[in-house]
Amino acid sequence: MVDLPLMYHLTQAISPISSLILVGDVDQLPSVGPGNVLKDIIASGVAEVVVLREVFRQSAKSGIVVNAHRIRQGEMPQWSKSRQEEPADFYFISQTDPMQIQKTILTLCADRIPRRFGLDSRREIQVLTPMHRGPLGTEELNRLLQNRLNPSRKGLVRGLRRFSVGDKVMQVRNNYDKEVFNGDIGIISRLDRSGGRLWVQYEEREILYEWRELDEIILAYAISVHKSQGSEYQAVVLPLVTQHYLMLQRNLLYTGITRAKRLVTLIGTYKALAIAVKNDQIRHRYTGLRERLQKAVFRSKHPLPSRV
Repeated sequence: MVDLPLMYHLTQAISPISSLILVGDVDQLPSVGPGNVLKDIIASGVAEVVVLREVFRQSAKSGIVVNAHRIRQGEMPQWSKSRQEEPADFYFISQTDPMQIQKTILTLCADRIPRRFGLDSRREIQVLTPMHRGPLGTEELNRLLQNRLNPSRKGLVRGLRRFSVGDKVMQVRNNYDKEVFNGDIGIISRLDRSGGRLWVQYEEREILYEWRELDEIILAYAISVHKSQGSEYQAVVLPLVTQHYLMLQRNLLYTGITRAKRLVTLIGTYKALAIAVKNDQIRHRYTGLRERLQKAVFRSKHPLPSRV
């Protein structure tokens, strides 16, 4: 998740005698900004690398874990094709029509998952999607999920967005004064319609947003897979259709399903799923970091002879 400019400033700010420990997963999505820092550092061979293989988020026999490994290796995930007494933790629902997929997502989040798994619709179930636009993008799914899960019309309207008490929202930029940061998710706890302000509950802290600050938050019933990176949820619902073709990539699918602790539900077409699993052609990034690290280490071990 760290891009090249941020990594540069970090290394410039720490002491030369300090130890720097990087923790990450090279199979997830690379940073939005330029560079492929972690992958390049590992590929350079100049740093000691430890691979953690013990799973803590789920049981090692979990379908989520098994399928994460399968997808990472370019193999199709497996799921039960018959109804079971005990609920599984990985499902695929085959549907082709985007409008029908919308209805299924609403039913899953509002009824089926809460009833079968005892999870809260807003706080514990997260819809992830590859894109922002279209019938299965974040914008449309947020509108539909808000109307289904929190239909109150008494809220603050900011442009095309409506914020009401009980809405799930995400902070989309770092705000150091409020100590809330890009990707933080909370629930709107109070609002003052006449004053044009509202309060968001983030775990144990309630944060006030004035009218001018409302552009810092968005509805978060559905978010992009990119925005989910670094987070975890009890349940993930992820639509996959061929209309998402440009975003159907193995690392995006892998990132999405590994956000879930208890349940993954994929909805869409087998073809779209197969495209995502097989597409490992991550756009090459011309960073030069690996080569520069290797050259720097070589020079440190083989200094040029001093001139007389």
